[in-house]
Amino acid sequence: MSTPMDAFDDVRPAVERLDLLTGPVAAALRDWRGTEPVERVRYVDTDPDRADTAVLVEHYGSWLLEQSANCVVVAGKRGGAVTLAACVVLAHTRADVNGVVRRHLGARKASFAPIETATGESGMEFGGITPIGLPEGWPLLVDAAVADAPHALIGSGSRRGKLIVPGKLLAGLPGAVVLEGLGV
Repeated sequence: MSTPMDAFDDVRPAVERLDLLTGPVAAALRDWRGTEPVERVRYVDTDPDRADTAVLVEHYGSWLLEQSANCVVVAGKRGGAVTLAACVVLAHTRADVNGVVRRHLGARKASFAPIETATGESGMEFGGITPIGLPEGWPLLVDAAVADAPHALIGSGSRRGKLIVPGKLLAGLPGAVVLEGLGV
């Protein structure tokens, strides 16, 4: 079986490419607190115009869709309180925002966070938000299928570049909770 690394000519440890990463992602890699070694986070340089999953897999190969994951920012609301959280699901699924996410956050209502909120609060670019380097205290919800994946191709914090990580690395990030059925 092919891995995401097979689609790219230059795959390097992300810690060797901190200059190409957004501040929050570079800081998280420098001050690594995950359960897996930081060297398992790989970086591939990609064209920013190919950041969207559909365009990326069209260019690099449709087989990558099954090995890609998206990170979306959601806002859970209860009363006047808003909780921002990140959800990581396989790219061929969508996050169950109104079911699994809403219940897990104990929210009355949950929806995708506005782009300005997601990018402003995370310090990352739309189309490149990644679970590595999220603000401290944000819940990180990881679909069980992502956690079980040998490798996942994810955003790098910007539209340029992607990270390739083992699923269990995402499950071991600070604040991560693995949930069955998060991706539907």
